[in-house]
Amino acid sequence: MPVYIMMSTLTDEGRKTIKKHPERIEEVNREIENMGAKVLAQYAVLGQYDFISILDAPNNEAVAKISIELGSRGTVQIITFPAIPVDEFIKIMS
Repeated sequence: MPVYIMMSTLTDEGRKTIKKHPERIEEVNREIENMGAKVLAQYAVLGQYDFISILDAPNNEAVAKISIELGSRGTVQIITFPAIPVDEFIKIMS
């Protein structure tokens, strides 16, 4: 399946939720899996974004649905990028 990079920024409400219930992060990951994608890796980061997640998903439409579903809750803002593994990119360019 295609790989996607999801960069997330918590809203004020999202920060309050995570502070009170840090396990909510894992619950959201299970929700993502129930929507058809798999979280391959996830990192809490410093800077402009709070989390970077690497997802395996069937297609752009599935990732768009996930982004809208999570973003509509008002706790997170999401930017998602499709990613091409470097070895595949090299094959494409050759």
